[in-house]
Amino acid sequence: MGTGFFVHHKAVPVVKRVEFFSDRVSYVILRGRWCSIVVLNVHAPGEEKGDDSKDSFYEELEQVFFFIIFLSTM
Repeated sequence: MGTGFFVHHKAVPVVKRVEFFSDRVSYVILRGRWCSIVVLNVHAPGEEKGDDSKDSFYEELEQVFFFIIFLSTM
């Protein structure tokens, strides 16, 4: 399990930030011409996982989402 990104060698110069929050959640921010582009990569728990595991995942995803919004206001 885990998340990752493949970035073409021509796109490497526009990568502003890459962060891995856990083995299930990561993101990369790319510098666009008019705005930044955020790519969020997640590995959600499957149906067979318990509710606690799913709740924990969605809480973490919400924290990452609000952190990315916070970064965009800086």
